Amino acid sequence: MRLRILAVGSRMPGWVDEGCRDYAARMPRECRLEIQSLPLGRRSRGSDTSKAVADEGRRLLAASEGCLRVCLDVPGVQVDTPGLARKLADWRQDGRDVALLVGGPDGLAASCLDQAQWRWSLSHLTLPHGLVRVLLAEQLYRAWTILSGHPYHRQ
Repeated sequence: MRLRILAVGSRMPGWVDEGCRDYAARMPRECRLEIQSLPLGRRSRGSDTSKAVADEGRRLLAASEGCLRVCLDVPGVQVDTPGLARKLADWRQDGRDVALLVGGPDGLAASCLDQAQWRWSLSHLTLPHGLVRVLLAEQLYRAWTILSGHPYHRQ
């Protein structure tokens, strides 16, 4: 199974790429973590952002074709780390790759939200997109360690 973080936006700071690479390298071959950046939709001063968001949504859906789709969505479901580990176990049972969709500055397109198998909220706080990528990578790694019986998570 592959866990694919598909995130709108590019040119992340070096610490974001480094953090994501570090957690991806820790994941086992049978649960690979990949991070893919997709370009922002075209925006211009005074333009309707809904067209840019719709364009981003089309690209996210195309990149996640055949995957179980998880949308990062502020009003989505919040889970604790053991709950995420249970989700990861369910995803492994499903047998498909998992695409975690992260929208651009104006959020995810309704088309993505409509096709999501799960809407996940990391927090009710507004988080920078780079931090979301690293946080996702770390939490997926932590969930995997719980499922693997590693003493990573302390309760």
